[in-house]
Amino acid sequence: MKNKKRTFSFILIDFIVSILSWIFFYIARKSIIENIEFKTNIQFIKGIFLIPFFWIFIYTIQGTYLDTKRLYRSKVFTQSFVGSLFGTCILFFLILIDDTIHSYQNYYTSIGLLFIIQFLSITLVRLLFVSIQVKRIQQKIDHFNTIVIGKYKQIIDFEKELNSTKKSIGNRIVGILLTDDEKINTKVYYNKDQIINLNDLKKFTRNQHIEEVIIIDNEINTKDLQLLIAILSGLGVSVKIKASDFDIALGTIQQNNIFGLLIKEIKFDTMPLWQKSIKRIIDLVISFVSLICLTPIFILIAIIIKRTSQGPIFFKQERIGKHGQPFKIIKFRTMYVDSEKHGPQLSSANDNRITIFGKFLRKTRIDEFPQFFNVIKGEMSLVGPRPERQFYIDKIAEKEPSFLQLTLIKPGITSWGQVKYGYAENVEQMIQRMRFDLLYLKNRSLALDFKIMFYTLITILKAKGK
Repeated sequence: MKNKKRTFSFILIDFIVSILSWIFFYIARKSIIENIEFKTNIQFIKGIFLIPFFWIFIYTIQGTYLDTKRLYRSKVFTQSFVGSLFGTCILFFLILIDDTIHSYQNYYTSIGLLFIIQFLSITLVRLLFVSIQVKRIQQKIDHFNTIVIGKYKQIIDFEKELNSTKKSIGNRIVGILLTDDEKINTKVYYNKDQIINLNDLKKFTRNQHIEEVIIIDNEINTKDLQLLIAILSGLGVSVKIKASDFDIALGTIQQNNIFGLLIKEIKFDTMPLWQKSIKRIIDLVISFVSLICLTPIFILIAIIIKRTSQGPIFFKQERIGKHGQPFKIIKFRTMYVDSEKHGPQLSSANDNRITIFGKFLRKTRIDEFPQFFNVIKGEMSLVGPRPERQFYIDKIAEKEPSFLQLTLIKPGITSWGQVKYGYAENVEQMIQRMRFDLLYLKNRSLALDFKIMFYTLITILKAKGK
């Protein structure tokens, strides 16, 4: 809740500053650049009501409001500069270029004035906001709930140094995972009688609102480390790990240390923040347009489904989404009712549970179209790993813990695995398909999304969905 209030306050400050910046710019432009008396007009009034929303949109695309608690001064300065410059150029072509002017010099002066006013005002206020936030962290008013993973003596020494600093760096240890024994266990500081094993790490992380995990033992068993990373990657926490001698030799360590401890932050997702924002906009636009344009086809499909088999038009089933959160996926029904009365089953090429019309829907992937509703609700994206049921996630994770990393991002209507591999008929095939989705996760970008959507469209047109 505190994070939501902090983010709302940050957005509200930007909004108010943007209003004042526009007012000051407009008055200065008329009085100084054009040397005429300032009078309120429709453009001035529209600017007051619309321009602030424009700036909030620009800064949102940058990812400015995603994690306001971790903002620092140099990052604020850079984001403010880039965002203000980009936004000023857009405003120039949308608004200023249509104005009547005495000379082109007025254009250049106006655009320069708008940038300077917006950049300086937004930067100064943001720096004040961030300075207050940094002060609160240093004074231990705010903190990051942290799990430390390592040998018992390492953790004790780490905690002593953490408590001995005059200015806090924000880490508040609420749990530890001990790596002294062969099997990792979790010890909770709040209740020393309660021991939580590795399998309960996900639940513990959510219940204690963990924000950061620091792994200070770089000699953890490879299998345990793989499982740890897989679990943590899907929980939306910042994961930092002590650098190995190999990392130091390669020079891959960032300028980031805690008490002289060389650490690196593990990046699970390589897509830039601005691309994530644009991806969400594309998701919404395409989904809304598709639902409107496909309404006649949806009605026809609904009639055929009702005429060819008994049961509902839509099929709803619980799937696991981003950060392990369950949601109800929506599809056109392609199977007979009660097709899983004996428990979860994957479909196969000659599955007699699939209706005749259902086979066509699956081949063309049209059965997936209702998931545009899931995209609009924010539960899914157009492109992302296909969402699975918890039953199969548990089975896959037993063999391939890396699968859990896929819950780091929203699942998709289509995926790289779906395009390259198609439908899976058993757990082994699901693991094979998963490898393509992991490849997507490590390399995802808007360009790759467009490529996947293009191949999906080809699959739909050729009716070759496997």
